[in-house]
Amino acid sequence: MKRTAFCYYAIGVALLVLMCLASPPTALCQNSPNQETDSKQTAKDPPAKRKAPLAKPAFALKVKTTPILNISLKAEKVKMSEVVQALSQQLKVPIFLGPERKNETITIEFSDLTLEPALQLLSPNVYVDYEIDTGSAGAPKALGIYLYDANQGEPPLTAVVNGSTQSLLMEGNTEDGVKTETDEEKKQEEPLRVSFDNNSLSIKAKKQPLPLVLLKIGEEIGIPVDIEGDNFAPVDAEISKLSVEDAVRQLSPNIRLFVRADLAHGERRALRLVLTAPPKTAQQNP
Repeated sequence: MKRTAFCYYAIGVALLVLMCLASPPTALCQNSPNQETDSKQTAKDPPAKRKAPLAKPAFALKVKTTPILNISLKAEKVKMSEVVQALSQQLKVPIFLGPERKNETITIEFSDLTLEPALQLLSPNVYVDYEIDTGSAGAPKALGIYLYDANQGEPPLTAVVNGSTQSLLMEGNTEDGVKTETDEEKKQEEPLRVSFDNNSLSIKAKKQPLPLVLLKIGEEIGIPVDIEGDNFAPVDAEISKLSVEDAVRQLSPNIRLFVRADLAHGERRALRLVLTAPPKTAQQNP
């Protein structure tokens, strides 16, 4: 009896083992629900919806403002108008292109150049209009940039620099019948003398109103002068053969001078003078 029971038990164990070996490993063969969903979605997605690799920019432009303004540019067969548009946006300065330059394509590369050398690489004929604040030690502020064609003329003087008012200097001798002095005697007695020669300004003033001095400078150079405000301190100055910019810096910190730089010829010319009102002194409490 015992032997018969053992035989039945052995036969049962053997059958169980055979059944386990015959059945496939279901857990290992089945895909996870997430995998099935992902494969179905990939198969259903049309090719247009799949993410395409990002296109590389046609050019690389970088403008730094500290510690000084400098520009880096790398472009290969790019429209000049596209480069200029990006440069204008980063500089926050309007840039005007000559007719031939608008459709031109350029290939160029330079790094860490200041404004004027960088502009000279972009165009054969370059003008820049600046505003100079005599009360600031900072660099002149560019107001407009002109990248013109080689044979194109100079832009209008009032393209970006334009004033709403202009003061006039009235001069004349009202003492009729008085003996006329010689030129040498006049030079010795004149409290204000201004001369402009070879782009150099000379000024000799003895306790003269600042507006009068600037109006005389404007008359000699041939530029408009705006006077804003009053109560300016009188001027004592003796300046000999300085540039207009350096000369007016010595007169007052309340002057704004507008100049145009012609980079092709290495020349700078004054466009306008503005005398602003001096800051009001803060009143002390009694």
